[in-house]
Amino acid sequence: MPLNRLRALTLLSECNGDDIWSLDHCRRRGIPETWIEELADCYESGFENDHQTIYVGETAVNQYHGIRDVDLAIKLGEFLNVDVETLRGTTASRSRLVLAIRQAIEEG
Repeated sequence: MPLNRLRALTLLSECNGDDIWSLDHCRRRGIPETWIEELADCYESGFENDHQTIYVGETAVNQYHGIRDVDLAIKLGEFLNVDVETLRGTTASRSRLVLAIRQAIEEG
């Protein structure tokens, strides 16, 4: 299924800035394979505090191979002609960046 504006907006609405999507999930959701190849990485948990720990369901894992939804949101924002670089410089967290990308699209 090709990526179009509606699909991009739907995918962006599923991003919160804090999740890592599995590659299978990305493929099922219609993320272009070239984006998957570009954005996929292996992430390691930090166990000093809960916010650094990666969970699959309720189970903490040491590593997880996937795509951070903030990176996907950035790519979707670029696809939808948002000046993401400017937004990156004005947001303090990943979740705020995702929110700023959404707001930029809503404001046109």
